[in-house]
Amino acid sequence: MSGGERVAGKVCVVTGAAAGLGAAIRRLLAEHGGTVIGLDVTPAGDDGLWQVDIRDETEVAGAMRRVVAAHGRIDVLVNNAGIAGPRKPAHEVTAEEFDDVFAVNVRGTWLCTKHAVPHMPEGGSIVNMSSMYGLVGNSMLPVYHASKGAVRLMSKADAATYASRGIRVNSVHPGSIETGSTASVRADVTEAARRYNERTLAAIPLGHRGEPLDVAYGVLYLTSDESRYVTGTELVIDGGYTAL
Repeated sequence: MSGGERVAGKVCVVTGAAAGLGAAIRRLLAEHGGTVIGLDVTPAGDDGLWQVDIRDETEVAGAMRRVVAAHGRIDVLVNNAGIAGPRKPAHEVTAEEFDDVFAVNVRGTWLCTKHAVPHMPEGGSIVNMSSMYGLVGNSMLPVYHASKGAVRLMSKADAATYASRGIRVNSVHPGSIETGSTASVRADVTEAARRYNERTLAAIPLGHRGEPLDVAYGVLYLTSDESRYVTGTELVIDGGYTAL
């Protein structure tokens, strides 16, 4: 399809859509013809952004039913919502902190998939937001890394499971992207954070951090019919960080 029509006619649900990557994805899908419903735990700011806590199965199921009542189906699900969690080594992480990260990053992704799939026609696409740290490790956020590794393998399992229904499932693995989340890490004045920031930037072959739109275009490809033969794969958008 020509520019501006790459997801024309598709009903798209994007989680974590109020800011950062989610907001960029939401805007780009809409610009390319999608009917986009954004879900976020923050208060709704407009008719296209609904307040939903993806940790709560009742809220998730209700939101998916509401989408179908309004639009008849769900063609695209982008499981973007996620949190970074505590910046400390595993032995200092509390059980509550661990559970909080997995509740959003893993349980939330699973719940949205669970309640969207029954409403997805053949040709549907699910995109799960993992991270370059779902592929490689680093010393700053061990629980976050574990959760994103889980999202990566959940995506592969679901790709194998739902292929018979004509539904594709892929994961996206952003690197260091200019968002509020990475800005907060850069603003951290601790020695560990300073070393992390220096190492991360020095390890990016392209020499700079990415922008949310860089990731949004990857999601656009995976949700469009251009990727109709792509499922169970990992789209890495990290400036070459994991190539070294």
